[in-house]
Amino acid sequence: MKFYNTLTRKKEEFIPLIAGKVKMYACGPTVYNYFHIGNARTFMVFDALRRYLKYRGFDVTFVQNFTDVDDKIINKAKEEGVSPEEISQRFIDAYFYDADTLGIEKADIHPKVTENMVEIIEFVKELVDKGYAYQSGGDVYFDVSKYKEYGKLSKQSLEDLQAGARIEINEQKRNPLDFALWKEVKPGEPSWESPWGLGRPGWHIECSAMSKKYLGETIDIHGGGGDLVFPHHENEIAQSEACSGRPFAKYWLHVGYLNVDNKKMSKSLNNFFTPREIAEEFDLENLRFFMLSAHYRNPINFSRELLESAKNGLDRLYTGKNNLEYLLNNSEDLSPVAEEIKWTQSLVSYKERFNEVMDDDFNTADGIAVIFDLIRDINTNISEKTAKTVLQEAYDLFMELTGVLGLLNKEGEVLEEEIERLIEQRQNARKEKNFALSDKIRDDLKKKGIVLEDTPQGVKWRRI
Repeated sequence: MKFYNTLTRKKEEFIPLIAGKVKMYACGPTVYNYFHIGNARTFMVFDALRRYLKYRGFDVTFVQNFTDVDDKIINKAKEEGVSPEEISQRFIDAYFYDADTLGIEKADIHPKVTENMVEIIEFVKELVDKGYAYQSGGDVYFDVSKYKEYGKLSKQSLEDLQAGARIEINEQKRNPLDFALWKEVKPGEPSWESPWGLGRPGWHIECSAMSKKYLGETIDIHGGGGDLVFPHHENEIAQSEACSGRPFAKYWLHVGYLNVDNKKMSKSLNNFFTPREIAEEFDLENLRFFMLSAHYRNPINFSRELLESAKNGLDRLYTGKNNLEYLLNNSEDLSPVAEEIKWTQSLVSYKERFNEVMDDDFNTADGIAVIFDLIRDINTNISEKTAKTVLQEAYDLFMELTGVLGLLNKEGEVLEEEIERLIEQRQNARKEKNFALSDKIRDDLKKKGIVLEDTPQGVKWRRI
């Protein structure tokens, strides 16, 4: 198994710190609003990565934080006349709801900043004691000049970063690149007691402190969106390694940008979407399928047309699933013949190909292509006369591979009594060669969102 490591800018063989175990941390949301589809892509990628690592036999501990102390949270609380805690909890609840609709499983640990203040303050104190940080008034800053490898993740020298830094009017900082570890309290803000007075943490320190608390000083995988490489992850490396004297993370994985209609997503361009807005028109499993149909490191363009295309692709997989389930429920319990046994044995090649492409930097796009090849092969070689044991093996493999990606989780839906009656009535009309009535019933069902398909195995239906 290999991953492209942002730190080294090359693919590297994945060798966890402890054989068979993976410690993984991914940056979670700042909970002041609903997350958007760009965030959703990152969350889905790391959800699918955890699923795949577990599928390959690793014992994974996955941590994803909630930033529940932030200027945006404080400002929204002031606008609504409520407490910051009320805002953050509202959108933590919303996160879990939206994540569930996207097939994103909960992390093993979802720490909040407000629940880890002791560890954050202790982390800052260590950096001050070791000379990597300094107090200025009621603030504490990390001194980037003291950490000689600053810039190694973004591949920029300290001189280049300093030359490109925006000049800020802040006389408390020694260097424009120095970043806040602790901020002095302002009127009306939540605050905590610290050795430097009342205040709250800076953004970057929280992930370092919580990663250390829940996973240890060195972890296997750290990741997030590509926009976090600099400064967030660069600063995490600096403060973590300055504090511990050890490498912070072995592998850094970053998800590519998402554009909408070939433009950067922004509210000002009116092309900013949340999963909740997409759900008004599409089942959100289509969004998951769309996101995983591209390699995670590649930029991806979102449009209604592309999502519609993804829906058609996912429908093909569901049709394959429904066909297999129909045959399993209606086929006779026949013994497999030699040719069927030979074909069943050949299916293992799809699992091998799937693992091979997924092991190559978690290539879900090629993994999905293998799944389509598999269902095409299955559809060509099964019928109502196929032995049930053969059907079951094909079905199990198909569901195993789609399950790794968190797809095809919807169970078959039960038709309402009226629709069942209409399907039966249409069948009788066809037998009586009353095709006018048959066509009318078919059209009526389509208006109810039910599409009928006449197949050699009988009438199939699906919702639209």
